[in-house]
Amino acid sequence: MANRFCLQICIAALVALSSASASAAPLGHWARGDGNAKVRIEPCGPSLCAINTWIRDRSKGENVGDKLVMSVKPAGNGRLEGTAFDPQRDRSYGISITYSNDHMSTQGCLLKVLCKTVTWTRIP
Repeated sequence: MANRFCLQICIAALVALSSASASAAPLGHWARGDGNAKVRIEPCGPSLCAINTWIRDRSKGENVGDKLVMSVKPAGNGRLEGTAFDPQRDRSYGISITYSNDHMSTQGCLLKVLCKTVTWTRIP
C-alpha cells in the first residue's frame, strides 16, 4: 500500500514538472537559421532535450538523433538560462535561450568566453 502511494506521488510530481517545463519552454520543431539542421525540443526528465531530426551537412560531426540536454530555468521575458550537455562531444556549455511563438535564439558559451549565437524558426 505504501509503495502504491509513493508511486502515485511520483507520477503526480512528474506530471507537474512536465507541465511546468512545457509552459516555460520552446517545445516543438525548429529549423536552424543557416538551413543546416532541424531539431525537436521536448522534455527529458527534469531537463529539455534538443534532438536533431534532420542534418544537411554532416561534415561538422552532427548527425540525426544527436541530443543536447539542457538544464535551464526561466529568466523572464521569454528567456531561459542554464547549462547544456552535449553527450556526443562530452562537453558542457553555458546556454541562454530567447524565444517567442515563432522565433528562437540560442547562445552557447564555452568557458564564458567563446560564444556562438544561432537563430531558429518554428516549423509548423
